[in-house]
Amino acid sequence: MNLSSPIVFEPLFMERVWGGRRLESLYGKRLPVGTRIGESWEIVDRPEAQSVVHEGPLRGMTLHELWTQHRESVFGPDLPDSERFPLLCKVIDAQDRLSVQVHPPANMAPILGGEAKTEMWYVLDALLESDLYAGLKPGVTRESFERALEEGVVADQIYHLPVRKGDAIFIPSGRVHAIGAGNIIVEVQQNSDTTYRVFDWNRMGVDGRPRDLHVEASLVSINFDDIAPRIAQPTPEGVLVECEFFRVEKIALSEKCRADGGDRFAIFTVVEGRVAIGDREFGVGSFFLVPPVIAYHELCPVDGPATVLRSTIPIP
Repeated sequence: MNLSSPIVFEPLFMERVWGGRRLESLYGKRLPVGTRIGESWEIVDRPEAQSVVHEGPLRGMTLHELWTQHRESVFGPDLPDSERFPLLCKVIDAQDRLSVQVHPPANMAPILGGEAKTEMWYVLDALLESDLYAGLKPGVTRESFERALEEGVVADQIYHLPVRKGDAIFIPSGRVHAIGAGNIIVEVQQNSDTTYRVFDWNRMGVDGRPRDLHVEASLVSINFDDIAPRIAQPTPEGVLVECEFFRVEKIALSEKCRADGGDRFAIFTVVEGRVAIGDREFGVGSFFLVPPVIAYHELCPVDGPATVLRSTIPIP
């Protein structure tokens, strides 16, 4: 396969009751008219949602076709033998706060009929006094949490973190969490769409009815030993989060560097400034996948410093 430029996919926009229009006003994404868009799924390979290549020699091919038919040439050798591409990347516009929720851990997901899901968040933009909820406050137990559910004061049980642009946090399966209002979040996660809502601030859905809750599934999924997690601090190499499913680095560019994902693909997300690779330029909020065959092309900042996230699958 003759590849000489990054692969760019068409985003899939998801209407959400808590969404807004800032993905259009801030990043130029062409949103459907008259809808509150909460999520832009940028790279996804699921039965119900499929990324399609936007341009170039692969135009019109789906991510699933690339993964199943051209895995080594597009993504590199020795990758997981999974039916679908194992990562899902999205941008979230939280005009209002999201529900309090949890993703099931691997040992519980099959029992509950769902999929395990570990993810990380990077704050692409935040309004004043934006916040995140993650993990539990010291002293919280399952019993106190259940009482708070009955009394409608669950927020009092969840650890609260003020955040600003550039912060990141790891959300492993089992960590109860919610995104506060005013945040725009880059999310890198396992390829899963299983979420159990335990509390939704007594809010109505887009259909005007109360949204479904999954209290029993949530209670058996929550890790009640997960107390007061912290904002991720990058290592000297710039690694924000590394787990068995993904590795996400933050790279500041003041001069050109190799778009090096090793022998494997890398997904780049522009979080500050503009960058160029080959004859393509990308601004904030852009995602592009660099196959290993072009991994040694140069990634260059345009008109000043820039910052990107580089997401890959760790080599065992």
